[in-house]
Amino acid sequence: MKAFSTLLDTLVYTSSRNRKLALIAAYLRETPDPDRGLALAALTGELDFPAVKSSTIRNLMKDRVDPVLWTLSRDFVGDTAETASLLWPEPGAPTRDIPSVAQAAEALAAMNRNTAPKELAALLDRLDAAGRYALIKLATGGMRIGVSARLAKTAFALAFGVSVEDVEEYWHALEPPYADLFAWGEGKAPAPDIENRPHFRPFMLAHPLDDNTVDLSEYAAEWKWDGIRTQIVRVGGETRLYSRSGDDISGSFPELIGALPVDAVLDGELLVRGPSQTSAPAKTQGSEDGGAASFNALQQRLGRKTVSKKMLAEAPAFIRLYDALLIEGDDLRERGWSDRRGALEGLMAQLPASHFDLSELVEARDFGELAQMREGARESSIEGLMLKRRDSPYIAGRKVGLWYKWKRDPLLIDCALMYAQRGSGKRSSFYSDYTFGCWDGDPEAGAELLPVGKAYSGFSDAELKKLDKLVRQTTLNRFGPVREVERTLVFEVAFDSVHTSKRHKSGLAMRFPRIHRIRWDKPVHEADRIESLRALIQD
Repeated sequence: MKAFSTLLDTLVYTSSRNRKLALIAAYLRETPDPDRGLALAALTGELDFPAVKSSTIRNLMKDRVDPVLWTLSRDFVGDTAETASLLWPEPGAPTRDIPSVAQAAEALAAMNRNTAPKELAALLDRLDAAGRYALIKLATGGMRIGVSARLAKTAFALAFGVSVEDVEEYWHALEPPYADLFAWGEGKAPAPDIENRPHFRPFMLAHPLDDNTVDLSEYAAEWKWDGIRTQIVRVGGETRLYSRSGDDISGSFPELIGALPVDAVLDGELLVRGPSQTSAPAKTQGSEDGGAASFNALQQRLGRKTVSKKMLAEAPAFIRLYDALLIEGDDLRERGWSDRRGALEGLMAQLPASHFDLSELVEARDFGELAQMREGARESSIEGLMLKRRDSPYIAGRKVGLWYKWKRDPLLIDCALMYAQRGSGKRSSFYSDYTFGCWDGDPEAGAELLPVGKAYSGFSDAELKKLDKLVRQTTLNRFGPVREVERTLVFEVAFDSVHTSKRHKSGLAMRFPRIHRIRWDKPVHEADRIESLRALIQD
């Protein structure tokens, strides 16, 4: 555990990407199994200890230090693990019985909700501040130390001189502590045999299309649908459904698990049909909503461990297919997009139309006409366009010049700042998370301001300091970590769409709200009204 805690402590204070890669690579080379594999799993978010939550840490701390001191310290520091590791009472005498990463992980896995407080406290008592920080991060996940899963895998590739693409290929078929992966990386064993295991392959991703046009003779255009990117994999009759991050979401969409009749790996968009679309799966794409309900309808099904018969009937899932990686043992990834598209079109006759359809190509005479079609697409299930080079192979990650995403311009509305909350990490000392609202009627006639969204992006560091000062100077009330402020400032808020929501007093919820511009010059009574936002609903 000491080497792992030293690694985390060093990574927190390292801003250089290359330095982080070198630190992780050295740790992986020098640390024995299974500690290094478990540490790698922790860095990539692959470990889960259900008995230990952030609330477990908070309760332990409030039993050991003054609750007010804990609350104020946590609010100022912005990180539970860091605050708890520093405030935890030091043991009376130094301990030599420091657990390894494997021993700590084994103990955490054996805990349940009843035993966790006592057993976790006993572990914390055996460690110094750096060790306590590492243990809490290990137990609760969410490292937040500036290391992404991709960077950790790249460090593995660097450590052992192998391809990061190969690491990605094997990674999702294996489980911590990845003994087979390390044995292969060190040249002690052949590559892991994953052919007969259903597993996720990293998606090919797109770069944003800025102001540059592309030659439509070299690129094909498709609608960019507003669902979640998904990969359906069938191997040996066993089927799995994966999200963009490689998470297995099969349990949330059971109707799709038995729907793929052949062994294949297919890439597409997971969507649901609303009540008005369940009887018309072949609705023309692009004319209205292509038979897909809004993302708001899909969101009701995400993350559910069990799905009711009513939900299956009212919002059945289907996949709008984009690409084919493998079909019946034939790996298509090195072929050009046009060849893969042809293979996918040939497969469609074997797939049930109730569960699969093919993302149609968008035909245009020239780029100007395509731009007009993009601007005219305001259906709730369309985000914009995808432009794919016709000869592009299927390559994991983003490669310049192959695929572009051309999202439609965001919707804009003026909202008044209502509440502010401190951020996390580097922003823990600033009020950087803002809740804003629109008027429910005429403000000059006493209309109420109703919250419609929350955002914490879209402004510069200099603007953040100015906003933080305004929040502190205009605070009306405090509700725990939240401050209510005087209604003096207007934000121009950009968002992708708006939907009805029973969870909010306004009855509305924005999709991807972000601050587009701070309207220091605009009187607050000129913020928009709820009816203006409601008119944009595409449910």
